[in-house]
Amino acid sequence: MKFTRKFWIISIFAIIVLGAAGKWYGGRETLDQISVEQVVVHDIVERVSASGKIQPETEVNITAEVSGQIVALPVKEGDRVEKGDLLVQINPDLYQAALNRAQAAANSARSSLASAKAQHAQANAQFFAAEKNWQRTQQLFLNNVVSEADYDAGEANFISSEATLNAAKESIRSAEFAISSAEASVQEARDNLGRTTLLAPQSGTVTALIKEVGESVQGNGFTAGEVVMKVSDLSIMEVDVEVNESDIVRVGMHDAAEVEVDAYINETFIGSVTEIGNTALNAGIHGFAMDQVTNFSVKVRLQPESYAELLTTLEDVSSPFRPGMSAKVDILTRSADGAVSVPIQSVTKRESDEGEDELGVFVLERSRQVRWQRVETGIQDNQYIEIQSGLDTTMTVVIGPYQCVSRTLDDGDEVTINSNKKPQDKR
Repeated sequence: MKFTRKFWIISIFAIIVLGAAGKWYGGRETLDQISVEQVVVHDIVERVSASGKIQPETEVNITAEVSGQIVALPVKEGDRVEKGDLLVQINPDLYQAALNRAQAAANSARSSLASAKAQHAQANAQFFAAEKNWQRTQQLFLNNVVSEADYDAGEANFISSEATLNAAKESIRSAEFAISSAEASVQEARDNLGRTTLLAPQSGTVTALIKEVGESVQGNGFTAGEVVMKVSDLSIMEVDVEVNESDIVRVGMHDAAEVEVDAYINETFIGSVTEIGNTALNAGIHGFAMDQVTNFSVKVRLQPESYAELLTTLEDVSSPFRPGMSAKVDILTRSADGAVSVPIQSVTKRESDEGEDELGVFVLERSRQVRWQRVETGIQDNQYIEIQSGLDTTMTVVIGPYQCVSRTLDDGDEVTINSNKKPQDKR
Protein backbone atom coordinates (compact mmCIF):
# COMPACT_ATOMS: atom_id res chain seq x y z
CA MET A 1 0.00 0.00 0.00
CA LYS A 2 2.75 2.39 0.94
CA PHE A 3 4.67 1.30 -2.14
CA THR A 4 1.71 2.09 -4.40
CA ARG A 5 1.18 5.50 -2.84
CA LYS A 6 4.87 6.33 -3.14
CA PHE A 7 4.84 5.17 -6.78
CA TRP A 8 1.99 7.50 -7.68
CA ILE A 9 3.60 10.49 -5.97
CA ILE A 10 6.84 9.94 -7.87
CA SER A 11 4.98 9.46 -11.17
CA ILE A 12 2.98 12.68 -10.78
CA PHE A 13 6.11 14.65 -9.90
CA ALA A 14 7.93 13.23 -12.93
CA ILE A 15 5.03 14.16 -15.22
CA ILE A 16 5.03 17.75 -13.89
CA VAL A 17 8.80 18.08 -14.38
CA LEU A 18 8.69 16.64 -17.87
CA GLY A 19 5.75 18.88 -18.82
CA ALA A 20 7.51 21.99 -17.55
CA ALA A 21 10.69 21.04 -19.37
CA GLY A 22 8.78 20.35 -22.57
CA LYS A 23 6.97 23.64 -22.32
CA TRP A 24 10.22 25.50 -21.63
CA TYR A 25 12.34 23.96 -24.34
CA GLY A 26 9.68 23.05 -26.85
CA GLY A 27 7.68 26.29 -26.54
CA ARG A 28 10.73 28.47 -26.91
CA GLU A 29 12.27 26.62 -29.83
CA THR A 30 10.93 28.95 -32.54
CA LEU A 31 11.10 31.97 -30.25
CA ASP A 32 14.84 31.63 -29.78
CA GLN A 33 15.67 31.54 -33.50
CA ILE A 34 15.56 35.20 -34.48
CA SER A 35 17.18 37.38 -37.12
CA VAL A 36 18.59 40.77 -36.26
CA GLU A 37 19.92 43.83 -38.02
CA GLN A 38 21.69 46.91 -36.78
CA VAL A 39 20.06 50.32 -36.94
CA VAL A 40 21.56 52.20 -39.90
CA VAL A 41 21.45 55.57 -41.61
CA HIS A 42 19.72 55.65 -45.01
CA ASP A 43 18.49 58.17 -47.53
CA ILE A 44 14.79 57.30 -47.74
CA VAL A 45 12.53 58.36 -50.59
CA GLU A 46 8.79 57.80 -50.22
CA ARG A 47 7.13 56.65 -53.43
CA VAL A 48 3.61 56.30 -54.78
CA SER A 49 3.51 53.68 -57.52
CA ALA A 50 0.91 53.51 -60.26
CA SER A 51 0.53 52.24 -63.80
CA GLY A 52 -0.96 53.94 -66.83
CA LYS A 53 -0.71 54.74 -70.52
CA ILE A 54 1.45 57.20 -72.41
CA GLN A 55 -0.42 59.87 -74.34
CA PRO A 56 0.36 63.23 -75.97
CA GLU A 57 -0.13 66.19 -73.67
CA THR A 58 -1.81 68.01 -76.57
CA GLU A 59 -4.06 66.01 -78.86
CA VAL A 60 -6.69 67.53 -81.15
CA ASN A 61 -9.67 65.71 -82.64
CA ILE A 62 -10.29 66.90 -86.20
CA THR A 63 -14.09 66.80 -86.48
CA ALA A 64 -16.48 67.62 -89.32
CA GLU A 65 -18.49 70.80 -88.75
CA VAL A 66 -20.63 70.24 -91.86
CA SER A 67 -22.06 67.10 -93.43
CA GLY A 68 -20.87 65.74 -96.74
CA GLN A 69 -18.63 63.32 -98.59
CA ILE A 70 -14.86 63.39 -98.21
CA VAL A 71 -13.36 64.14 -101.63
CA ALA A 72 -9.72 64.69 -100.59
CA LEU A 73 -7.58 63.31 -97.76
CA PRO A 74 -3.95 64.21 -98.52
CA VAL A 75 -2.48 62.76 -95.28
CA LYS A 76 -2.10 59.30 -93.83
CA GLU A 77 -1.53 58.04 -90.31
CA GLY A 78 1.95 58.86 -89.06
CA ASP A 79 2.45 61.88 -91.32
CA ARG A 80 3.95 65.04 -89.91
CA VAL A 81 1.78 68.14 -90.56
CA GLU A 82 2.34 71.82 -89.96
CA LYS A 83 -0.20 74.35 -88.76
CA GLY A 84 -2.44 75.39 -91.67
CA ASP A 85 -1.82 72.29 -93.82
CA LEU A 86 -4.81 70.79 -95.65
CA LEU A 87 -6.10 67.72 -93.84
CA VAL A 88 -9.59 67.02 -95.24
CA GLN A 89 -11.70 68.35 -98.11
CA ILE A 90 -15.47 67.77 -97.92
CA ASN A 91 -17.53 68.09 -101.12
CA PRO A 92 -18.29 71.85 -101.32
CA ASP A 93 -20.90 71.82 -104.13
CA LEU A 94 -24.00 72.14 -101.95
CA TYR A 95 -22.42 74.83 -99.81
CA GLN A 96 -21.21 76.78 -102.85
CA ALA A 97 -24.76 76.74 -104.21
CA ALA A 98 -26.10 77.88 -100.84
CA LEU A 99 -23.61 80.76 -100.88
CA ASN A 100 -24.72 81.77 -104.38
CA ARG A 101 -28.37 81.81 -103.28
CA ALA A 102 -27.54 83.88 -100.21
CA GLN A 103 -25.58 86.38 -102.28
CA ALA A 104 -28.49 86.67 -104.75
CA ALA A 105 -30.90 87.28 -101.88
CA ALA A 106 -28.55 89.95 -100.52
CA ASN A 107 -28.44 91.68 -103.92
CA SER A 108 -32.24 91.57 -104.11
CA ALA A 109 -32.45 93.16 -100.65
CA ARG A 110 -30.10 95.93 -101.75
CA SER A 111 -32.29 96.53 -104.83
CA SER A 112 -35.35 96.72 -102.58
CA LEU A 113 -33.58 99.31 -100.47
CA ALA A 114 -32.86 101.46 -103.54
CA SER A 115 -36.51 101.21 -104.60
CA ALA A 116 -37.67 102.15 -101.10
CA LYS A 117 -35.41 105.19 -101.11
CA ALA A 118 -36.87 106.30 -104.49
CA GLN A 119 -40.39 105.88 -103.16
CA HIS A 120 -39.42 107.91 -100.12
CA ALA A 121 -38.15 110.75 -102.32
CA GLN A 122 -41.40 110.72 -104.30
CA ALA A 123 -43.50 110.67 -101.12
CA ASN A 124 -41.45 113.50 -99.70
CA ALA A 125 -42.15 115.65 -102.80
CA GLN A 126 -45.84 114.86 -102.62
CA PHE A 127 -45.88 115.75 -98.95
CA PHE A 128 -44.18 119.09 -99.68
CA ALA A 129 -46.81 119.97 -102.28
CA ALA A 130 -49.69 118.86 -100.04
CA GLU A 131 -48.28 120.84 -97.11
CA LYS A 132 -48.06 124.07 -99.17
CA ASN A 133 -51.54 123.54 -100.61
CA TRP A 134 -52.94 122.97 -97.13
CA GLN A 135 -51.35 126.19 -95.86
CA ARG A 136 -52.93 128.18 -98.72
CA THR A 137 -56.31 126.52 -98.20
CA GLN A 138 -56.26 127.43 -94.52
CA GLN A 139 -55.56 131.10 -95.36
CA LEU A 140 -58.23 131.23 -98.05
CA PHE A 141 -60.74 129.59 -95.72
CA LEU A 142 -60.09 132.29 -93.15
CA ASN A 143 -60.79 134.88 -95.86
CA ASN A 144 -64.00 133.04 -96.83
CA VAL A 145 -62.64 132.44 -100.35
CA VAL A 146 -63.00 128.64 -100.39
CA SER A 147 -65.80 126.49 -99.18
CA GLU A 148 -65.70 124.19 -96.17
CA ALA A 149 -65.67 121.22 -98.55
CA ASP A 150 -62.47 122.47 -100.20
CA TYR A 151 -61.02 123.05 -96.74
CA ASP A 152 -61.72 119.42 -95.70
CA ALA A 153 -60.35 118.08 -98.98
CA GLY A 154 -57.08 119.99 -98.50
CA GLU A 155 -56.70 118.72 -94.95
CA ALA A 156 -57.34 115.12 -96.04
CA ASN A 157 -54.77 115.43 -98.85
CA PHE A 158 -52.17 116.74 -96.38
CA ILE A 159 -52.76 113.90 -93.90
CA SER A 160 -52.62 111.29 -96.68
CA SER A 161 -49.33 112.70 -98.00
CA GLU A 162 -47.84 112.65 -94.49
CA ALA A 163 -48.86 109.00 -94.01
CA THR A 164 -47.38 108.08 -97.39
CA LEU A 165 -44.11 109.74 -96.38
CA ASN A 166 -44.00 107.82 -93.07
CA ALA A 167 -44.71 104.57 -94.92
CA ALA A 168 -41.81 105.28 -97.27
CA LYS A 169 -39.50 105.83 -94.30
CA GLU A 170 -40.56 102.47 -92.78
CA SER A 171 -40.00 100.80 -96.15
CA ILE A 172 -36.40 102.01 -96.06
CA ARG A 173 -35.92 100.61 -92.55
CA SER A 174 -37.47 97.30 -93.60
CA ALA A 175 -35.17 97.11 -96.61
CA GLU A 176 -32.15 97.83 -94.40
CA PHE A 177 -33.16 95.01 -92.02
CA ALA A 178 -33.62 92.70 -95.01
CA ILE A 179 -30.11 93.56 -96.17
CA SER A 180 -28.69 92.78 -92.69
CA SER A 181 -30.46 89.42 -92.68
CA ALA A 182 -29.30 88.64 -96.19
CA GLU A 183 -25.71 89.57 -95.36
CA ALA A 184 -25.87 87.31 -92.27
CA SER A 185 -27.09 84.49 -94.50
CA VAL A 186 -24.22 85.17 -96.90
CA GLN A 187 -21.74 85.05 -94.01
CA GLU A 188 -23.26 81.79 -92.73
CA ALA A 189 -23.13 80.24 -96.17
CA ARG A 190 -19.55 81.43 -96.63
CA ASP A 191 -18.57 79.97 -93.22
CA ASN A 192 -20.20 76.65 -94.07
CA LEU A 193 -18.33 76.60 -97.35
CA GLY A 194 -15.12 77.30 -95.46
CA ARG A 195 -15.86 74.44 -93.06
CA THR A 196 -15.66 72.00 -95.95
CA THR A 197 -11.89 72.55 -95.87
CA LEU A 198 -10.27 71.28 -92.65
CA LEU A 199 -6.81 72.66 -91.90
CA ALA A 200 -4.33 71.58 -89.25
CA PRO A 201 -4.92 73.70 -86.09
CA GLN A 202 -1.42 72.91 -84.82
CA SER A 203 1.79 71.27 -85.89
CA GLY A 204 2.00 67.60 -85.01
CA THR A 205 1.63 64.02 -86.16
CA VAL A 206 -1.48 62.29 -87.47
CA THR A 207 -1.88 59.62 -84.78
CA ALA A 208 -5.24 58.24 -85.89
CA LEU A 209 -7.05 58.26 -89.24
CA ILE A 210 -10.68 57.21 -88.84
CA LYS A 211 -12.26 58.14 -92.18
CA GLU A 212 -11.22 57.50 -95.78
CA VAL A 213 -11.84 59.23 -99.11
CA GLY A 214 -15.39 58.59 -100.32
CA GLU A 215 -16.89 58.17 -96.85
CA SER A 216 -19.55 60.58 -95.62
CA VAL A 217 -19.31 62.51 -92.38
CA GLN A 218 -22.00 64.10 -90.26
CA GLY A 219 -21.60 67.44 -88.56
CA ASN A 220 -23.08 70.83 -87.82
CA GLY A 221 -21.87 74.04 -86.34
CA PHE A 222 -23.55 73.58 -82.95
CA THR A 223 -22.49 70.11 -81.77
CA ALA A 224 -19.34 68.06 -82.23
CA GLY A 225 -19.41 66.16 -85.48
CA GLU A 226 -17.75 62.91 -86.44
CA VAL A 227 -14.03 62.58 -85.77
CA VAL A 228 -12.05 62.27 -88.99
CA MET A 229 -8.54 62.05 -87.51
CA LYS A 230 -6.38 63.01 -84.54
CA VAL A 231 -3.38 65.31 -84.65
CA SER A 232 -1.01 65.05 -81.69
CA ASP A 233 2.05 66.96 -80.57
CA LEU A 234 4.42 64.09 -79.81
CA SER A 235 7.21 66.37 -78.63
CA ILE A 236 5.57 66.62 -75.18
CA MET A 237 4.30 63.30 -73.82
CA GLU A 238 2.69 62.43 -70.52
CA VAL A 239 1.59 59.35 -68.59
CA ASP A 240 -1.99 59.21 -67.33
CA VAL A 241 -2.02 56.97 -64.24
CA GLU A 242 -4.67 56.02 -61.69
CA VAL A 243 -3.69 56.60 -58.06
CA ASN A 244 -5.61 55.01 -55.21
CA GLU A 245 -7.47 57.25 -52.76
CA SER A 246 -5.16 56.18 -49.91
CA ASP A 247 -2.12 57.54 -51.80
CA ILE A 248 -3.55 60.55 -53.63
CA VAL A 249 -3.28 62.78 -50.53
CA ARG A 250 0.51 62.37 -50.63
CA VAL A 251 0.86 63.45 -54.25
CA GLY A 252 1.56 67.11 -54.95
CA MET A 253 1.94 69.28 -58.03
CA HIS A 254 5.43 69.25 -59.59
CA ASP A 255 6.48 66.13 -57.62
CA ALA A 256 9.33 64.36 -59.41
CA ALA A 257 8.62 60.93 -60.86
CA GLU A 258 10.51 57.97 -62.28
CA VAL A 259 8.89 56.34 -65.32
CA GLU A 260 9.56 52.88 -66.69
CA VAL A 261 8.15 52.10 -70.14
CA ASP A 262 7.54 48.48 -71.08
CA ALA A 263 8.91 49.07 -74.58
CA TYR A 264 12.31 50.21 -73.23
CA ILE A 265 13.69 47.64 -70.81
CA ASN A 266 16.25 48.83 -68.23
CA GLU A 267 15.51 52.47 -69.06
CA THR A 268 14.22 54.93 -66.46
CA PHE A 269 12.84 58.30 -67.56
CA ILE A 270 12.27 61.42 -65.48
CA GLY A 271 8.93 63.18 -65.19
CA SER A 272 6.96 65.59 -63.04
CA VAL A 273 3.34 65.79 -61.92
CA THR A 274 1.42 68.37 -63.97
CA GLU A 275 -2.20 67.54 -63.16
CA ILE A 276 -4.05 65.92 -60.23
CA GLY A 277 -7.69 64.97 -60.57
CA ASN A 278 -10.06 66.48 -58.03
CA THR A 279 -12.89 64.00 -58.65
CA ALA A 280 -12.66 60.22 -58.46
CA LEU A 281 -12.76 58.31 -61.72
CA ASN A 282 -15.74 56.26 -60.57
CA ALA A 283 -17.89 59.38 -60.37
CA GLY A 284 -20.81 59.44 -62.79
CA ILE A 285 -23.71 61.69 -63.65
CA HIS A 286 -25.85 60.07 -60.98
CA GLY A 287 -23.17 59.92 -58.27
CA PHE A 288 -20.41 57.47 -57.42
CA ALA A 289 -20.34 53.81 -58.37
CA MET A 290 -19.96 52.13 -54.98
CA ASP A 291 -18.82 48.80 -56.44
CA GLN A 292 -15.69 50.26 -58.06
CA VAL A 293 -12.27 51.07 -56.65
CA THR A 294 -11.85 54.77 -55.95
CA ASN A 295 -8.94 56.05 -58.01
CA PHE A 296 -7.89 59.51 -59.13
CA SER A 297 -6.26 60.51 -62.40
CA VAL A 298 -2.74 61.92 -62.17
CA LYS A 299 -0.80 63.11 -65.21
CA VAL A 300 2.99 62.99 -65.28
CA ARG A 301 4.86 64.88 -68.00
CA LEU A 302 7.95 63.16 -69.39
CA GLN A 303 11.01 65.41 -69.43
CA PRO A 304 12.48 65.50 -72.98
CA GLU A 305 16.06 65.62 -71.70
CA SER A 306 15.61 62.21 -70.06
CA TYR A 307 15.04 60.51 -73.43
CA ALA A 308 17.12 62.79 -75.66
CA GLU A 309 19.66 60.02 -76.19
CA LEU A 310 16.99 57.75 -77.67
CA LEU A 311 16.15 60.36 -80.30
CA THR A 312 19.68 60.13 -81.69
CA THR A 313 19.09 56.47 -82.59
CA LEU A 314 15.68 57.07 -84.20
CA GLU A 315 15.11 58.83 -87.51
CA ASP A 316 12.31 61.19 -88.51
CA VAL A 317 10.50 61.00 -85.16
CA SER A 318 9.82 63.68 -82.58
CA SER A 319 9.37 61.20 -79.73
CA PRO A 320 10.43 57.61 -78.97
CA PHE A 321 7.01 57.01 -77.38
CA ARG A 322 3.73 56.22 -79.04
CA PRO A 323 0.28 56.91 -77.64
CA GLY A 324 -1.04 53.92 -75.73
CA MET A 325 2.30 52.50 -74.55
CA SER A 326 2.18 51.00 -71.05
CA ALA A 327 4.26 52.60 -68.31
CA LYS A 328 4.87 52.29 -64.58
CA VAL A 329 5.34 55.49 -62.58
CA ASP A 330 6.94 56.01 -59.19
CA ILE A 331 6.01 59.45 -57.86
CA LEU A 332 8.60 60.70 -55.37
CA THR A 333 6.43 62.35 -52.75
CA ARG A 334 8.81 62.92 -49.81
CA SER A 335 12.44 62.24 -48.90
CA ALA A 336 14.62 62.11 -45.79
CA ASP A 337 18.41 62.30 -46.18
CA GLY A 338 20.55 60.56 -43.55
CA ALA A 339 17.58 59.16 -41.67
CA VAL A 340 17.97 56.68 -38.82
CA SER A 341 16.13 53.68 -40.19
CA VAL A 342 15.32 50.02 -39.69
CA PRO A 343 13.76 47.35 -41.93
CA ILE A 344 9.99 47.77 -42.21
CA GLN A 345 9.31 44.27 -40.87
CA SER A 346 10.99 45.06 -37.56
CA VAL A 347 8.34 47.63 -36.59
CA THR A 348 5.29 46.12 -34.93
CA LYS A 349 2.57 46.88 -32.39
CA ARG A 350 2.13 45.91 -28.76
CA GLU A 351 -0.36 46.93 -26.10
CA SER A 352 0.91 49.72 -23.85
CA ASP A 353 0.36 50.06 -20.11
CA GLU A 354 -2.60 52.31 -20.89
CA GLY A 355 -4.22 49.53 -22.90
CA GLU A 356 -3.63 51.18 -26.30
CA ASP A 357 -1.56 49.87 -29.22
CA GLU A 358 1.81 51.52 -29.70
CA LEU A 359 4.50 51.20 -32.36
CA GLY A 360 7.86 49.82 -31.39
CA VAL A 361 10.70 47.40 -32.07
CA PHE A 362 12.49 44.71 -30.09
CA VAL A 363 16.06 45.74 -29.29
CA LEU A 364 18.67 43.03 -28.72
CA GLU A 365 20.53 43.43 -25.43
CA ARG A 366 24.03 42.08 -24.69
CA SER A 367 22.51 39.56 -22.33
CA ARG A 368 20.73 37.99 -25.33
CA GLN A 369 17.47 39.32 -24.10
CA VAL A 370 15.13 41.53 -26.09
CA ARG A 371 13.72 44.80 -24.86
CA TRP A 372 10.55 46.42 -26.18
CA GLN A 373 11.34 49.94 -27.39
CA ARG A 374 8.62 52.40 -28.33
CA VAL A 375 9.47 54.44 -31.47
CA GLU A 376 8.07 57.22 -33.59
CA THR A 377 8.23 56.59 -37.32
CA GLY A 378 8.36 58.83 -40.39
CA ILE A 379 8.39 58.06 -44.10
CA GLN A 380 9.30 54.73 -45.64
CA ASP A 381 10.39 53.20 -48.90
CA ASN A 382 10.12 49.61 -50.07
CA GLN A 383 12.61 48.31 -47.49
CA TYR A 384 13.30 50.79 -44.71
CA ILE A 385 11.27 53.04 -42.45
CA GLU A 386 12.48 56.26 -40.82
CA ILE A 387 12.79 56.26 -37.03
CA GLN A 388 12.30 59.78 -35.70
CA SER A 389 12.83 58.92 -32.04
CA GLY A 390 13.59 55.92 -29.83
CA LEU A 391 16.62 54.39 -31.58
CA ASP A 392 20.20 55.19 -32.55
CA THR A 393 22.81 53.49 -34.70
CA THR A 394 24.39 51.65 -31.75
CA MET A 395 21.33 49.43 -31.37
CA THR A 396 20.40 46.13 -33.01
CA VAL A 397 16.78 45.24 -33.64
CA VAL A 398 14.92 41.99 -34.27
CA ILE A 399 13.70 41.72 -37.87
CA GLY A 400 12.26 38.19 -37.99
CA PRO A 401 10.69 35.77 -38.24
CA TYR A 402 7.41 37.57 -38.83
CA GLN A 403 5.34 35.46 -36.41
CA CYS A 404 7.89 36.05 -33.70
CA VAL A 405 8.09 39.83 -34.17
CA SER A 406 4.38 40.42 -34.69
CA ARG A 407 2.91 38.05 -32.05
CA THR A 408 4.95 35.82 -29.80
CA LEU A 409 7.98 37.85 -28.70
CA ASP A 410 7.67 39.69 -25.37
CA ASP A 411 9.72 42.22 -23.48
CA GLY A 412 12.54 40.49 -21.56
CA ASP A 413 12.48 37.20 -23.52
CA GLU A 414 15.79 35.41 -23.94
CA VAL A 415 16.68 34.64 -27.55
CA THR A 416 19.31 33.05 -29.72
CA ILE A 417 20.38 34.54 -33.02
CA ASN A 418 19.84 32.61 -36.23
CA SER A 419 23.27 31.53 -37.45
CA ASN A 420 22.27 32.42 -41.01
CA LYS A 421 21.61 36.05 -40.04
CA LYS A 422 24.28 37.77 -38.00
CA PRO A 423 24.07 41.36 -36.74
CA GLN A 424 25.20 43.76 -39.42
CA ASP A 425 27.95 46.26 -38.95
CA LYS A 426 26.96 49.88 -38.73
CA ARG A 427 26.93 51.41 -42.22
